[in-house]
Amino acid sequence: MGGGGGTEEELTAQETALYDRQIRVWGVDAQKRLSKAHVLVCGVNGTTIEFCKNIVLAGVGSLSLMDDHIVTEDDLSANFLIPHDESMHGGCSRAEACCESLKDFNPMVRVAVAKGDPSVIDEGFIDSFDIIVVSCTSLKTKLFINDNCRKRSKRIAFYSVECKDSCGEIFVDLQNHSYLQKKPGGEPEQQELTYASLQEAISVPWKNLPKKTTKLYYAMRVLESYELSEGRNPGETALSDLPAILAWRKDMCDRMSLSESQIPTALLERLLAAGKKEHPPVCAILGGILGQEVIKSISCKGDTIKSFFYFDTADGKGVMEDIPPTPSQS
Repeated sequence: MGGGGGTEEELTAQETALYDRQIRVWGVDAQKRLSKAHVLVCGVNGTTIEFCKNIVLAGVGSLSLMDDHIVTEDDLSANFLIPHDESMHGGCSRAEACCESLKDFNPMVRVAVAKGDPSVIDEGFIDSFDIIVVSCTSLKTKLFINDNCRKRSKRIAFYSVECKDSCGEIFVDLQNHSYLQKKPGGEPEQQELTYASLQEAISVPWKNLPKKTTKLYYAMRVLESYELSEGRNPGETALSDLPAILAWRKDMCDRMSLSESQIPTALLERLLAAGKKEHPPVCAILGGILGQEVIKSISCKGDTIKSFFYFDTADGKGVMEDIPPTPSQS
C-alpha cells in the first residue's frame, strides 16, 4: 500500500471541486491517498520549495518544513518564496520564511514548521510521516534518516535531492513498492519493485556498474565522500579544494578499479565552483520531477524512478540510474 494509507474516507465537496481537473487525470482514489499523506521536508532551499509548491497544489494532506537556519542573502537567489525585503524575513528561519506563503497556494493543505535538527531526528517523530525529503544536509544525516525510515513498522518513503548550480541529483528509496502499470491496449497490471537503501546504493563497487553509468554519479560520490571525511556539509567545498579532491578521486578510482577519465576534472571543477549555489531553472526541473515521483508513489500509479535521477544543463538530459543494477543491466 502506498503512502497515506487506505482510501476509505470520501473527499469533501470542496476538495472534489478544487481538485476536479487532476481527479480527471489520476482518479478519485489517487486524490484520496494524496489528501491523507503527510510529508516532511528537511532542508529548505530553491529545489525543495519548488517541490513543496507542487505537492501543496496537488492537495497533499500535510507538509512540515524543518530548517532552523536563519535566512541569508544567499537564500534569495533561488528560493522564490523568500521576499527580498529583509523587513519581511529578518531573523526568520528558512522554514518560517516559507511556511505562510505555501499556505496561500492551497489553504486546504496543512503547512507547518517543525523545529529541530534532522541529524538527531526522533524516531517517534518520523512515524508521523509517509514521505521524507532531505536536502542540503550531510551524507551522514541522509544515511541516518534513511536508516530510521527503514526501521519503522510502516513504510516511509525516503527521497534526497541536491542541486549544484547546473547539475542535480535525486535519490529514491520506496523500500517495497506496489503500483499499477498501464499496458498499451490492456488492463493495468500490478507491479512490484524492491529498492536499495542509500547506503546499499552508494556501496556498490564501481567495477560492477554498467559502463554507461553517468559520470555525474561518480563525481557526486567523490564529493560527498570527501565532504564526509572533512566533516563538511554539501556545498562547503570550493575550487581551492580541487587538488585535494583530485587526490581523493585517484584514491577512490584505484580502489574501485575505475578509470579516472570517468570522472572528468572539468566536471569536478563545475561542481566545486557551484558551492551551495542553485540555478533556479534547474531547481524547477528537479522540484517538478520530485513532486511527480512523490505523487506516483502515494497514488501507486505509474512507473517510478528506481534509485537515482540526474540532470545536467550541459546536455539538457535527465538520466535514471538503477543502482545496484538489475541482472539484465549488469
